[in-house]
Amino acid sequence: MPARLSPTERIRAQIDELFAGGQPLAETLEEAARLSVRLVIQAALEAEVSEFLGRNRYQRDPDAGPGYRNGHQPVEVKTTAGPVVLERPKLRGTSEPFVSRLLGKGVSRTNALEALVLASFVRGLSVRDVEAALAEALGPEAALSKSTVCRICQVIKQEFDAFTARDLGGVEVDYLFLDGAHFRYHPGAPAEPILVAWGVTTTGGPLLLGLAPGSDEGTDPWAGFLEELTGRGLGAPLLVITDGAPGLISAVELAFPRSLRQRCLIHRARNVLAKVPTHAQAEVKAAFWGIFDGIDAPPGDQAVAEARRRADAFADRYQHRYPAAVSCLTDTLPELTVFLRFPREHWHRIRHTNLIERTFGETRRRTKVIGRLPGERSCLGLVWAVLDRASRGWRGVTQTPAGVRLLQDLRRDLRLPPHRQPDKEVTHPPVATAA
Repeated sequence: MPARLSPTERIRAQIDELFAGGQPLAETLEEAARLSVRLVIQAALEAEVSEFLGRNRYQRDPDAGPGYRNGHQPVEVKTTAGPVVLERPKLRGTSEPFVSRLLGKGVSRTNALEALVLASFVRGLSVRDVEAALAEALGPEAALSKSTVCRICQVIKQEFDAFTARDLGGVEVDYLFLDGAHFRYHPGAPAEPILVAWGVTTTGGPLLLGLAPGSDEGTDPWAGFLEELTGRGLGAPLLVITDGAPGLISAVELAFPRSLRQRCLIHRARNVLAKVPTHAQAEVKAAFWGIFDGIDAPPGDQAVAEARRRADAFADRYQHRYPAAVSCLTDTLPELTVFLRFPREHWHRIRHTNLIERTFGETRRRTKVIGRLPGERSCLGLVWAVLDRASRGWRGVTQTPAGVRLLQDLRRDLRLPPHRQPDKEVTHPPVATAA
């Protein structure tokens, strides 16, 4: 890692490496939370130094006061999540000694700083609320200056604003995943959905595309969300993966009439098992997945025919005992087998929306003690923060020459525009860093 990176940039790089490491998502998010506490504290320290000197790191300003940065000194502070090692900036040539108003001299506990992190996370990162949280914990005399708080909060706001406004004209996806999760964030209203879209690009990489609030998961909110994405340049995917919500399905058909649609197998398995007695659910569940797992036939009509043959055997076996469960499967079988027309190496990634479902579950776990989030932007910022970091550890798909040819043939058969040959993979927008 380059030595000229600031401590905050190095912590951000550690978070990115953590999500790219392939650990279980729950463990990854827990460790990311600890690193995030360290990141905010470190950013606050660096912002204090920039304010004290009157200039940012590597910035020259003839009107600034005397003094310069001269490395960092490690300092350990204790948090409820365990010890955190910070890099306290060292200064030389100043007219007066620098004393952090945040840590002071010899402060070894950061409950107040954890209050800052939690309050910022929950209250929407407003300047007034951050100042209030610090004043409650340390007293008015220990509060950060308004300019320092603004600088810290502006970093996060810039990242979210850049995400919501970025041009999607250079993004080409083969697979588009759509799902929503409900949170309480409007006064006097029940839980409302946050609509999310993420995709797998034509080079196989995963990419978080957008999120937006919705009054419900009906056609109008989903159609408006997809219209906003296409308005920013997102092209039609080959395959859209959704649950069975009628409003979402209608919106997809309006926005991408030529794209194929795969119904999430995990959602459908839950629907089927809901119509089966508890004592028989394990047996029926195994039989359900036996329809779709281990198909050796070539992708396309032969693989779909094999799945249909297995579904017929499932129906023969359970028709008399659980007719409602059998109908739940067979009535939507064509929507459940679309993934079999795509490259075999992609099947396990494109037949469900489970990845984003698990991430939503982690988000809900972190917010259930809050009750209602205090506003729409707070909720959007929270969901985005979790998904943005988590998405950097999501696995895409492997692109083989045979698989690419099959995808090109499908695109041609669906009369979709052929994808361009990008110079490089589209990735996340640049991340702003605190001074």
